[in-house]
Amino acid sequence: MLISIVVPCFNEEEIIGRFHERVTSELDLLGEEFELVYVDDGSRDRTLPVLQEIADRDPRTRYVSFSRNFGKEAAMLAGLAHAGGDAVVLMDADLQHPPELVRRMLRLHREGHDQVVARRTRTGDRVTRTLAARAYYRMINRLVEVELVDGVGDFRLLSRRAVDAVLSLTEYNRFSKGLFAWVGFPTTTFEYENAAREQGRSKWSFGKLLNYGLDGLISFNDKPLRAALYLGFLLLSVAAAYAAWIVGVALVNGVDTPGYVTLLVTVTALAGVQMVMLGVVGEYVGRIYYEVKRRPHFLVKATNAKVPRQRGELVRR
Repeated sequence: MLISIVVPCFNEEEIIGRFHERVTSELDLLGEEFELVYVDDGSRDRTLPVLQEIADRDPRTRYVSFSRNFGKEAAMLAGLAHAGGDAVVLMDADLQHPPELVRRMLRLHREGHDQVVARRTRTGDRVTRTLAARAYYRMINRLVEVELVDGVGDFRLLSRRAVDAVLSLTEYNRFSKGLFAWVGFPTTTFEYENAAREQGRSKWSFGKLLNYGLDGLISFNDKPLRAALYLGFLLLSVAAAYAAWIVGVALVNGVDTPGYVTLLVTVTALAGVQMVMLGVVGEYVGRIYYEVKRRPHFLVKATNAKVPRQRGELVRR
């Protein structure tokens, strides 16, 4: 069985060498044939030269380098497209995904699971971040059509048929955590202790995490649009009831001077609601705009790997 390790990289020159040593040392103990597929997501440091040096020393190493930074979603897609293994493991290059867990993943895969997912505990996380994550997953699982599990990320093993299923989903706006859940197949999950980064800082700022959360909310349901419709009907009903009340009071007590503050607050509130509705509609229209362009997910400037012909439509060199 050929095992492929797919590793997205962005400005990882300081740690990629140590990562390669750790992973190859662990995989050598398994006695299985393996390959490592590194995807350089337009790094601005020496990540690409380091990967080329590693590939010169180790023939089991493949690298794909983008023409610019296309994002982690595109990097994972490129790695899956270039991976030829019977089982494919997605890992981060910062060693927060312990290479020692690959052995456990393979054991569970041999038991018949197409997806083996590593779910990290939140040991060591800030309390505010833990509470925010739990609230987010509780909310989003009531809205989206797939189940998203707190602590589950990209660290997982996929069988060949699961990889092919994910690659068949060619949408431009990708939310891989949801796509992995959407394709289904027999899946199992196990927990592991959260590991600290060995070098550098996380590339995920609060703004990026917020945008990623919104992507997850919008990518797998149209309920925000339905909620905007319901809210519009609710406001129309409230306005009609308020107008009837004003007319009734005027008929009973005569015309009184209208309240300036009430009018101002009402107009401001309605304007705010309209902007929110317009923003929700704009999010969906914007996604349609990018989908119909049919642009490639990424552009490759350098590689020593060959992409299978049936997956070639994802790649532009």
